[in-house]
Amino acid sequence: MAYIPFPDISPDVFSIDLFGMTLALRWYALAYIAGLLIAWKIMALLIARPGLWRSGPPLSAEQLERLLTWVILGVVIGGRLGFVLVYQPGYYLANPSHILRVWEGGMSFHGGFLGVAVAAAIFCRREGIAMLSMADLMAVASPPGLMLGRMANFINAELWGRPTSLPWGVAFPGEAAQTCAGVVGICARHPSQLYEAGLEGLLLGVVLLLVVLRRGWLGWPGAVAGLFFAGYGLARFAVEFVRQPDAQFVTDANPLGLAFQLGGYGLTMGQALSLPMIAVGLWFILRARPA
Repeated sequence: MAYIPFPDISPDVFSIDLFGMTLALRWYALAYIAGLLIAWKIMALLIARPGLWRSGPPLSAEQLERLLTWVILGVVIGGRLGFVLVYQPGYYLANPSHILRVWEGGMSFHGGFLGVAVAAAIFCRREGIAMLSMADLMAVASPPGLMLGRMANFINAELWGRPTSLPWGVAFPGEAAQTCAGVVGICARHPSQLYEAGLEGLLLGVVLLLVVLRRGWLGWPGAVAGLFFAGYGLARFAVEFVRQPDAQFVTDANPLGLAFQLGGYGLTMGQALSLPMIAVGLWFILRARPA
């Protein structure tokens, strides 16, 4: 069977032994840092072009710098709590001190999204900024961070896909190789992290930039944010068909790991969480009006 060996890449960008402790910068953390900085730069470039907005940019460069702090807190706190509460509540209830170990991985996009949404809403209320226009601005800037995050998931050999015989299947190490029920020999899996990087990051990012720079969608508050919500939701929903479900949902009677089932059909947790995003995104697009 043809497959791609997992590349020999350390999860750590570098590590330093200091006073008996090992301090390391992981690719996962670097992805978050780089994603936030790229997002900040994209937003700065867009607000510097008032012609893209019918009523001018929603915030100033000074306000944007203050927003960055709020966004960092929102994505870290929301992403971590989302993962803890939705995916592994039992483990963290038994080990509450591990909740703070963000550097070990374990972040939920949906939780991070809610955290950023709450932080941005509070910021907009404090600063008197139009929330829909702010949402549009943040939506355009988000895909690079999503792409980098999924690439870091791949390097960490986590969130891998279901077993496959396709030639681009990847033989992930560790638990991924040990949990292929019924597979004899090398266990190759879908590199679902890279699928998501391509769809949620690269493709969605290009589409958003096109509608902003070529179609003037920033003049229709809510439309760009709606396209982001719907686009991300559709991409995540599709990739879930080949993504390995979370272990707590997999049983002998439920090998597909469906979190919700009815009449022989069902949805994974990722698909269930994506459907509201698709619906909200379409609602935003249909309700958008020029301003």
